[in-house]
Amino acid sequence: MEESIDEPIQLSFPLPRSLDTKIHLRLTIKSKVILLFLTTAAADEGDQAAPMGSFVYALPNKYSPSQPLSTTLYSVEATLEFTTRLAKILAKKTQMPLYVGNSISFANTGLGGTVEEEMEAFKKVVDVALDKLQGVIKPPGVLPNGTGSS
Repeated sequence: MEESIDEPIQLSFPLPRSLDTKIHLRLTIKSKVILLFLTTAAADEGDQAAPMGSFVYALPNKYSPSQPLSTTLYSVEATLEFTTRLAKILAKKTQMPLYVGNSISFANTGLGGTVEEEMEAFKKVVDVALDKLQGVIKPPGVLPNGTGSS
């Protein structure tokens, strides 16, 4: 499937358990790769630049489809695990390689970023991203170059 969208998809949605913070998502879909960037911004922050977060590359593993491969291109300890898990899940679901950049901060959540708050935000990001990627999701036997598995 040669699905490519010329313009990036940009949207924002509330950070779960936060009063005034939103997650901003930018999704670019090309024929052979997906780029996803995430950050948060509170209403009172104005136009402050967000710090750089982790940047991870992930791709489906044709020898073990349930275990996508990933490599960290840029690491920030506070966002690395979230970014890697997200990249692997989306690579597994879409069967496409993708780059994920993430600088989401949980500092403005109700309890300051507990595991439950992080998991709730993670689930929301995965749901929103997969909803926008419905047109490019491939069955597990299809490789990124358009050929079937051998």
